[in-house]
Amino acid sequence: MNSQLTRYAFLSGAAYFCFMAVAHFFSIKVPVLFVYYDTPFFAYQDVIISFAVFAYVALFYSASRHRDVALNAIIVLAITTLGLSYVNASGELSSVLNEGQSTLPYWLQTGAIAAYLLLLVTLYIRDGKSI
Repeated sequence: MNSQLTRYAFLSGAAYFCFMAVAHFFSIKVPVLFVYYDTPFFAYQDVIISFAVFAYVALFYSASRHRDVALNAIIVLAITTLGLSYVNASGELSSVLNEGQSTLPYWLQTGAIAAYLLLLVTLYIRDGKSI
């Protein structure tokens, strides 16, 4: 069983992803809700992303209620963090950035997601020891 703190941590993720989905749907390109907020994009891609992000909302909500789903949410978030890191370091990203444009904002957002991942892992392990 997830502790109350762990439940709130997963619910916070579900809320964050809900806001992210809305931002993508309406193309509200702001940092935190859009990792790559200042890169070229096509609006239809953001609508597709918004629907895909709702899978994260459902996963994190379910993880808040069911410990057996929590590990799946952690794994998915770890893969997401690795994927964002790959994109941040890729030539594909640098090819669409302006000359001299830093990837630091993307790395900071990826780092924040990684910190959230570490929090979830820590809480998951702590809860497992109390069973």
